[in-house]
Amino acid sequence: MSSPNSVFRALMDPTRREILQLLRARPLNSGEIADHFPTAWATISRHLAILKDASLIVAERNGTSIKYELNTTVVEALAEYLMTWTRTGDQNA
Repeated sequence: MSSPNSVFRALMDPTRREILQLLRARPLNSGEIADHFPTAWATISRHLAILKDASLIVAERNGTSIKYELNTTVVEALAEYLMTWTRTGDQNA
């Protein structure tokens, strides 16, 4: 998993959380994602870069288009990491 700090940093922004919600349904290109927000495309591009740096999404180039997809492996690893906080006596948390 990416460092928990980079994942938490990526998740602290409501726009990025909404992007992840959109990607739960299916992979989308940046234009399809940007259409859901009133902000400039460049702003959405920056949000996508932060999500990608945290490994929460993966990008696949197809010609001139880039499709973004939710990286469920990192989301699952984050959930497991958070669950360690609920275990008493766990020295790895």
